[in-house]
This record gives sequence, C-alpha cells and structure tokens, in this order.
Amino acid sequence: MKTAADNYEDIIRLAHHVSVSHPQMPVSERAAQFSPFAALTGYEAAIRETGRLTETRIELDEDMAAELDDKLRTLQEQMEEQPEASVTYFLPDEKKAGGAYVTVTGRIRKIDRYKGTIIMRDGTNILIRDVTALSFDTMV
Repeated sequence: MKTAADNYEDIIRLAHHVSVSHPQMPVSERAAQFSPFAALTGYEAAIRETGRLTETRIELDEDMAAELDDKLRTLQEQMEEQPEASVTYFLPDEKKAGGAYVTVTGRIRKIDRYKGTIIMRDGTNILIRDVTALSFDTMV
C-alpha cells in the first residue's frame, strides 16, 4: 500500500526552488497576508459612540428665566467696561440627542439681543436661549 510520502518520493529531497524572474516577497509583507480580517470595520467606534453619555436640556422655570433676564439687562448696562462673567450654557451634541453643559469665563464683548447671542472677547458665540446660569461682578 502506498503512503502519501511515496507520492512525492521523487521530489521530496530536491532543493527549494528560487525564481530568477520573480524576487521573493519580504517577510514583513508576507506577514500582512495573514493578519486578522476585520469583518466589522467601524463596529468598535459605533459601540463607543453609543456608550457616550449626553445630558438632557433643562428647561428654566419662569422665576429662573426672569432672574437670568435681569442679569442680562444689568450686564448689558455695564458693557462699556466689558465685564468678566461666567456663562453656563447647553451645547447640543452634533451626533446624538442631548448635549453637555459648558461654563465659559471671560470678558463679554457684546450682547446682541437681536440675534440672541452673547459674544465673548475670545470670539465664543453663545445663544441666549441656551444660557442656564450667569454670574459676574457688578460695577456700580
């Protein structure tokens, strides 16, 4: 009975063939052929994005809104001094529902009631409707 080794008895002891016309592939490139296949490309990023937490927007009650409006009015009266203030506002998330509350501290350059924005000296534009808290030193 013939074995598998008997089938190749005539070539088993020959020297390994090296092609003259085709150079050998470098080992570093050969390894890339056997790297794992990522069938679910982007799946890991989607899992991270789903797990990322966002906050829900808080709706101000009438008293809080009136207090905030008074502070804005007082701040607007002091605009010549470009007062320093801390503004906390809701920043909507670009990719999913919700967002984050951000606090910016700096000098206010302008309060534009027509556009509904607070413009900081550093160029940050904050929508007044997104502001939840405002604090500053009054200059009387």
